[in-house]
Amino acid sequence: MDVLLEGLLWFAAVSAGVMAGVYFTFSAFAMRSFAALGEVAGARAMQSINRVILQSSFLPLFMLSSLVCAALVVLALLGLAGAAMVEVLAGAAIYVVGMFVVTAAGNVPLNNRLDAADAASAEGRAVWADYLRRWTRLNHVRTVACTLSCVLLMRALVVI
Repeated sequence: MDVLLEGLLWFAAVSAGVMAGVYFTFSAFAMRSFAALGEVAGARAMQSINRVILQSSFLPLFMLSSLVCAALVVLALLGLAGAAMVEVLAGAAIYVVGMFVVTAAGNVPLNNRLDAADAASAEGRAVWADYLRRWTRLNHVRTVACTLSCVLLMRALVVI
């Protein structure tokens, strides 16, 4: 079990770090760059990213890392994480809630709404303005959650 736990922890920690970097990119400068392009160009750029990302390596990593962290939560609750139980449980749960749930419940519906909008219309510009504010705020949550998760999962690797 120790080898399995350690392997899952390594995968989860590295994945959380990668996802933190992706989300940090959007929080730190990508969304401001899209806003600077103007309403129509910014919305179209984000629409393109939202379509392309679904066919990239992002989606398998997003799903697999979420499943691994959910499994780590279960292992920790079953007492199979040993001395690192607190770090495993906290790091994995923060990832599942702060990354997966926030994305599924917040960012994805906003992405779908933006995708359905004609960026050049008055309605599309209004959707973009709302999207820019709300999506970016949710993305900040994902960035912090992934970063904190990475730290806790790395700490768990030290403890086990």
